[in-house]
Amino acid sequence: MDTIGAEAKLEEKRRILLVDDDRAILASFRDLLLPRGYDVDTAETGHEAINKSITKYYNLAVIDIKLPDMEGTELLANLHKNYPKTKKIMITGYPTLETAVNSVNLRADAYLVKPVPPEEFLRMVDQQIHEQSSEESVTEEKVLDWVEGRYRKVKDKGRPAQVVRS
Repeated sequence: MDTIGAEAKLEEKRRILLVDDDRAILASFRDLLLPRGYDVDTAETGHEAINKSITKYYNLAVIDIKLPDMEGTELLANLHKNYPKTKKIMITGYPTLETAVNSVNLRADAYLVKPVPPEEFLRMVDQQIHEQSSEESVTEEKVLDWVEGRYRKVKDKGRPAQVVRS
């Protein structure tokens, strides 16, 4: 493959951050996502996830609600505040109405209950990544339309006024 094609393919690769204190779950999710072409990072604590998100942009974060150093909802709020375009899926082995409502109120894009069947997990990840891609595309189109409109206005101002004769 040529260099330009490789760079384009690299830019298209979607990054996912998995946050869970259970290494077996991290390994399982990672093993499901890597063959689908996702760039996957893992974090076992909320602080580790925050540090990783400072140095790298993630399209999606999958966050366990019970973390050793903070509640997953605290991490969710932090990520939403600092990276609002990142999609966020909350996951828990201890579902309660309170955590579900709190997650939704803090802008979680989805809420899954462990154990999650692999097909359901992959379907949800793919759905969130697709939604984010669609949102980015709409934003890019709006910017392009605005730039083209401004260009036309500036270009038209440089032309002498046309006199319309009847």
